[in-house]
Amino acid sequence: MPAIGEIVISGLQKVYETKTGGFEALKGIDLTVGSNEFVTILGPSGCGKSTLLRIVAGLDELTEGTVTVDGGEVIGPGADRGMVFQGYTLFPWLTVQENIEYGPKLKGVATMDRRAISSYWLKVTRLEEFRKAYPKQLSGGMKQRVAIARALANRPKVLLMDEPFGALDAQTKLEMQEMLLEVWEREKTTVLFITHDIDEAIFLSQRIVVMGAGPGRILKTYEVKLPARRSPEVREHPEFLALKREIAQLLKH
Repeated sequence: MPAIGEIVISGLQKVYETKTGGFEALKGIDLTVGSNEFVTILGPSGCGKSTLLRIVAGLDELTEGTVTVDGGEVIGPGADRGMVFQGYTLFPWLTVQENIEYGPKLKGVATMDRRAISSYWLKVTRLEEFRKAYPKQLSGGMKQRVAIARALANRPKVLLMDEPFGALDAQTKLEMQEMLLEVWEREKTTVLFITHDIDEAIFLSQRIVVMGAGPGRILKTYEVKLPARRSPEVREHPEFLALKREIAQLLKH
């Protein structure tokens, strides 16, 4: 039996048909993400990392290969996978609390139970005082907290995150990274995270998968040998700095 939240990608290829012929976006992707593991896919723009994530989410079709979650083949979107995009994708006509409760409501969860779910996630993401606010009243960081809470309110086995902090200012980005680690340590949901930021990848991850382009492929995988509990100071850790240099060199060449 596969572990809960285990992602297995085997022989994945993605080809887009264009007027001039086929464009190979991804080739020969083999990757396993273990249960409760936090794995980041790192690479430059155009290497296919977001396409790979969308295939795992069931939003794009693969050309060859297989993707499974807990042994079940991914053939479309499913409640076992929560998705957080760079854009906040919140419903502007719903309050923060209503956005968080949206998934459970679709599932037919009773009102009192939905309130308990939203109250829990409002507390975890430190948004309790904003429960009745609308998205237009929130900062970018708060909107993304709501998006994360909404995804996790469905209790997915896997959380898929496509550069969720890419549009935030530097300070807010650091705060959101720390919050995400706190949530992951508490919930132990399997996370597959996309970024082009080396520092972000090292700070968040247990393992980093570096991709290159032409076509998109895995260049190398790194284990991040840093303390499990990470404070901002870990960015000055010798292991952090050495890994940053090594990955930068790999991407450069």
